[in-house]
Amino acid sequence: MASKSNLEDNLHDLHLEDVGQDRNPSEVKMSQIVLPCHANHCGELSIGQLLKWMDCTACLSAERHAGCLCVTASVDDIYFEHTIGVGQVVNIKAKVNRAFNSSMEVGIEVSCEDLYSGRHWRVCQAFATFVARRTDANKVQLKQVVPCTHQEQVEHSLAAERRRMRLIHHDTMQDLLNNKTFQRSISEENRDEKEAVPTEKTRVESVELVLPPHANHQVNTFGGQIMAWMENVATIAASRLCNAHPTLRTIDMFHFRGPSQVGDRLVLKAIVNNTFKNSMEVGVCAEAYHGEEPLRHINSAFMTFEVLDEKGRPRPLPPIKPEPQEGQRRYQEALARKKIRLDRKYIISCKQTEVPLSVPWDPSNQVYLSYNNVTALKMLAAKNNWELSSKKSHVSLYTVEESQSLCFRVEFEMDIPAQRTFTLLSDLSRRQEWDQHYTLCELLIRVDEDDVIYRVVTPSVSEGGKFQDFILLASRRPPCDSGDPYVIALRSVALPTHPPTEGFNRGEVFCAGFTIYEVSKSVSKISYYNQASPEVMPYISTDIAGLSSSFYSTFCACSQYLLDNIVNTPACTPFTL
Repeated sequence: MASKSNLEDNLHDLHLEDVGQDRNPSEVKMSQIVLPCHANHCGELSIGQLLKWMDCTACLSAERHAGCLCVTASVDDIYFEHTIGVGQVVNIKAKVNRAFNSSMEVGIEVSCEDLYSGRHWRVCQAFATFVARRTDANKVQLKQVVPCTHQEQVEHSLAAERRRMRLIHHDTMQDLLNNKTFQRSISEENRDEKEAVPTEKTRVESVELVLPPHANHQVNTFGGQIMAWMENVATIAASRLCNAHPTLRTIDMFHFRGPSQVGDRLVLKAIVNNTFKNSMEVGVCAEAYHGEEPLRHINSAFMTFEVLDEKGRPRPLPPIKPEPQEGQRRYQEALARKKIRLDRKYIISCKQTEVPLSVPWDPSNQVYLSYNNVTALKMLAAKNNWELSSKKSHVSLYTVEESQSLCFRVEFEMDIPAQRTFTLLSDLSRRQEWDQHYTLCELLIRVDEDDVIYRVVTPSVSEGGKFQDFILLASRRPPCDSGDPYVIALRSVALPTHPPTEGFNRGEVFCAGFTIYEVSKSVSKISYYNQASPEVMPYISTDIAGLSSSFYSTFCACSQYLLDNIVNTPACTPFTL
């Protein structure tokens, strides 16, 4: 497992700059010139070497924050956008985004610099989880990260949501594999058996003896070194399938399950799990043993490779013929991981202008839609250019006008506990009790305790016009730490069971919802946000122009609703009262 250590040959290029007031104290930078010894046959930086540098930089950042030894627990998915050539400079920046109890998330940014042209470009971004380890018996309790900039505030807020996704990653995978629709799509898949390559041809097994240069100051095998060895055998397996030199594009999450020490024999195994049109997934695992002891599972990862032609375009790849039982299991799991990757990239990574608003909902992409829902609201709330548009009594209206969108925030404080406010506002089925724009709110699907899908009907803004309806995913989150808000996020989704109907205009919500801060034990600060879509604009245009006080009356009604229901009702459950 990884830690800062005897990497003296790297440290001469590591810049630990003086910490200023506007800089995260845990920030660490590393710059390396790519030499021929770091490169592969194409004269490009080996991804294994890059992973070693990234892990080293991230660990130094974690230890700087923790003030004690730290080890790598996991590294999230990495998408490699560009290759790096010999003679170019790799710049790596790492800093702790958020600390939990004994673990912390470290954000890693990798860019490339051409010394001759002065050009800079992004190579990849990654998030690693490190765990603090004390040498004494005292329990580790990490100090909290204090964000210094607007971007750090955003990352600090989103780190809690990324942690939630990590913890349910395994369950998401199992749910998809058990999904009947997904199982049917696998059984209907057409494979050309004549052209298929037996996966056994791609199998690689290699052993490495862990020597002192491979270890850290805890005498554990350096995590970056393990990742580099894993990338090496995965590349060999991919090359055996295509009889060419492949290019690594993505790595699914590395998860360290246990340590390895100097003197261990590290057994690395790799095999092609599945091929798609222009890419292939290689599964790779690392196991360790010492003497006659049984193998210990150290790490597993899944790497996606492409083979490029002379013009840099991905080449088609032959299908594979998996082995019975275990091979078939790996084949199916590779299909599931591909779908999860595409869902993540489509829903999470893309900007709102690049994807349709109402992404089709199904159980397999629910985790990522929920993440996107909460993340979008947190990023909207974190904007630092809100302007006060109007204020009446205790209700304030703020706006942000950007290129193609108008965002607004309505804010007020109330003498009601934050947790009770959260419970009441989470139940959208009661919103018509205080919001004149909600004619009907029908619960369609209770996904889980944190996510519910509703159909909302709103009146027409013009006399004699059609009513509008919305299919909304409501995602709620309690605070992760003290000082965090309660969050209720809303966004449009599409349900095949509820298509647009003739009697209603189907509207869409970009991003909306509430944040609720605890000002004191009995006082809450409530903020309602909406990134106004064309369907929402007619309802708010007069308020933005300052010609009406309907916002004020609506949120006065909200205040009264909260006060009328301030007394807890028995057996409250999420989204119900």
